[in-house]
This record gives sequence, C-alpha cells and structure tokens, in this order.
Amino acid sequence: MTVFDDEFPAVANLDPALLEALRRAAADAADDGVQFYVNSGWRSPEYQARLLREAIAKYGSKEEAARWVATPDTSPHVSGDAVDIGPSDATAWLSRHGAQYGLCQIYKNEPWHYELRAGAVERGCPRMYADPTQDPRMRQ
Repeated sequence: MTVFDDEFPAVANLDPALLEALRRAAADAADDGVQFYVNSGWRSPEYQARLLREAIAKYGSKEEAARWVATPDTSPHVSGDAVDIGPSDATAWLSRHGAQYGLCQIYKNEPWHYELRAGAVERGCPRMYADPTQDPRMRQ
C-alpha cells in the first residue's frame, strides 16, 4: 500500500501531521521516479503484542527482541506516530530529503522506520539512537 491508500487502517490511522508530511514527500519523490510503500504504519495493540511475542521467540529473549520490537504501550506505531517505508530506494530518498518534511530516521538499525520531527525542517533530524533500547520513550 502507498501513503495515499486511505482504505487501509495502517495508513488512515496515522497521525494526520505525519501522514501529510509523508504525502508531500511521496509526491516529490515521485518526481524523481521513487514510490513510497508503507510496509507497516499504524498497528493495533493486539498486533503489536503479537509482533513482540514473535520477536521474543525469534531472538530468544525480551531484551534482544526489544532491539527490534516495542511493547504495545511504548510503540510509536500503536499511537500512529511511526511508519516503516520501503523499498530501499524510498528509504534512500528519505535519508537525503526527509528532514525537509520533518521526516526522520530514528534508529540506526532500522533504516525503514520514520517519525515526524517538526523541528527537523529548521534544524535537521536529531541524532539517531543505535536501536530502540537506547530510546528513552521505550522504557517503562
């Protein structure tokens, strides 16, 4: 699905300011022949909990899974404040141009994960965390 596919909750339930920034960026990227796909956007708490259970099974511990998947209470996907974009040419475009729209990569280990940082338009994106375990928002 693209950032223009409102019939999908993963897009329709994103924060309106994030969605608007994504749509402006996607329209400009299209001029460069790049299309944004939403690999994951808004997630229900139940779906986030399932992703976390699967990550714990895959990585063998809650601590290691936390490098990749947040809890339903802390995930910016559940609040509609994060989006995972693909393919790689779209993330490469965003890494070069995203700050113009306030769209910032948050984690070094997740080049697909973007969130809105309004101050980025004037000051650039903030320094990235190595992974979600370094993000104070993820601590409960």
